[in-house]
Amino acid sequence: MLRWWRVAVLSVLLGGLSAGCDLVAPPGPPPASGHAARPAEGPAGSARALLATLAVKGRAPKTGYDRDRFGSAWTDTDRNGCDTRNDVLARDLTAETFRAGTHRCVVLTGRLADPYTAKTITFAKARASAIQIDHVVALSDAWQTGAFGWPAERRLAFANDPLNLLAVDGPTNQAKGDGDAATWLPPAKVYRCRYVARQVAVKAKYRLWVTPAERDALTRVLASCPGEAAPRR
Repeated sequence: MLRWWRVAVLSVLLGGLSAGCDLVAPPGPPPASGHAARPAEGPAGSARALLATLAVKGRAPKTGYDRDRFGSAWTDTDRNGCDTRNDVLARDLTAETFRAGTHRCVVLTGRLADPYTAKTITFAKARASAIQIDHVVALSDAWQTGAFGWPAERRLAFANDPLNLLAVDGPTNQAKGDGDAATWLPPAKVYRCRYVARQVAVKAKYRLWVTPAERDALTRVLASCPGEAAPRR
């Protein structure tokens, strides 16, 4: 009888311990907050992965925008003694010549392998409008996606940042206007991946957002080149 009583008590104790273990079992993962970050859709360092980090919002009003809000055109922000336009021409043209006495600053002639049309264009300062310097992310687009809230110094830096500047065919640049990727892409399809990768890099550097339509357009282009690197300069 005593042995039976001990066995019964031991069974009750073991059952209680088992139940207690169930009560203190480690909790499961916390519930999702509803704001999980979008996963990167491309390899590290790619424009596709960087695109996934950009905020997506509607376009802010253009109210208050003026080109002058980004400072005087082609300011020598890097203090190398040469204005930004000539810096970009010297970077993007080949066989260039310079005005004497300007320390290789003022570009007089050269040839451009135009990225937007895939044509070769001859540059001569006498017909300077044939080649223009494009803001890859247009200034008014930047204004409506965050730059309206920047201090003047940041807007000036943005307008003269070589990352956001390309020497291109003048008429094609005029046709682009202030369009984003949802409304305009280079006619030369072979350049579109590099073009949108630069747009993404600029928006990421300056923490500008993209609109839903812009995000979708960028995504479509980069789907054909998921490993396209985001440029840094």
